[in-house]
Amino acid sequence: MRARSLARPAALVPAALLALAACTPAPPGTQVHDPYEARNRAVHAFNIKADTVALRPLGQAANAVVPEGIGAAIVTFSDNASLPGMALNGLLQGNIEDAAVNSGRFVFNTLFGFLGFGDPAAEIGLYERDTDFGETLAVWGAPEGAYLELPLLGPSTERDAAGELVDILLDPLEWVGSDAVEAYRRYGTAAYVGEQIVERGQFMGTVDGLLYESADSYAQARLAYLQNRRFQLGPASGAGGGAAQADGFVDPFADEGAAAPAADAYPDFVDPFADLE
Repeated sequence: MRARSLARPAALVPAALLALAACTPAPPGTQVHDPYEARNRAVHAFNIKADTVALRPLGQAANAVVPEGIGAAIVTFSDNASLPGMALNGLLQGNIEDAAVNSGRFVFNTLFGFLGFGDPAAEIGLYERDTDFGETLAVWGAPEGAYLELPLLGPSTERDAAGELVDILLDPLEWVGSDAVEAYRRYGTAAYVGEQIVERGQFMGTVDGLLYESADSYAQARLAYLQNRRFQLGPASGAGGGAAQADGFVDPFADEGAAAPAADAYPDFVDPFADLE
């Protein structure tokens, strides 16, 4: 186990370099850089089917059956397990304050919050400083790259997709080499899945409105993601042309003459839910 954990930091460097190389800047003046739209729409259609078949019913069941306190504890535990990675990203960004806050929050909630199911750290002012390797890449100057929609994971960009991959390698708990810590990591992964189900139930109306009631749910999801992510990253976002920032609105239907590509315009994408129609 120790040898495997030591290999993680070594794998970080080439993974980060590949991530940086994969992120290509948008052409000048481009507000939404989406050269893979046909493929993205096919993935979006797949994600909606996956939501219809699995995530939405599970969210409804969780909303009806799981007590609110237990649902909140699952979300808190999942968030706590992700704090070491956030602390390390803070260090990589040169943000010592955020790294210290996330580290202190993790230690305090793990020791005094029933391994992270409770949140006593909030009572002393230690609130989560949310970050990830996608933001680290942005701070390092990597461009946002093209918009992507990932199977099951949803909206992203080339930079953020690369960041999600590297975040798997960035979990400092992996480097400890303790069976107890490894078990904690496994439970944290399970809690993350539970968090997605719980939050799907909590935000049922909002998500349903976006996915099932929009005239073009793909365009709306893309717009919502890019605006929110660029607002979160601020000047570091490096968004093409500065568009779709928090103070700007990009109309996804502005080009009224352009027809949306068909969902089957990317034939290499295999939809396992196709037979359910």
